[in-house]
Amino acid sequence: MFFFLVDVFVYDPFIGLLFTPVLLLTFGVSILTALTVHEYGHAYVAYLLGDSTARESGRLSFNPINHLDLFGTLMFIFVGFGWGKPVPINFYLLKNLHFLL
Repeated sequence: MFFFLVDVFVYDPFIGLLFTPVLLLTFGVSILTALTVHEYGHAYVAYLLGDSTARESGRLSFNPINHLDLFGTLMFIFVGFGWGKPVPINFYLLKNLHFLL
């Protein structure tokens, strides 16, 4: 994304000024949505398998604030990759593993 923005500013700075906020907003919303849905998926699968640890800690929700990790979010902004908070899972509580056999 960084190189695309540099290209836009080099060839046409006026277009770059128009599209940069739109690109940054689109990138931010898409990363926030993907991160939230991804971490919710981890929590939901653990809950379906019998572990309620993520639900009890408030991680079984679509609230992005519950899934953001400070350093991982900063890495998304400045480096282009990052992570969310790991979902707490207690493997001793997993019960519905009959499909793995």
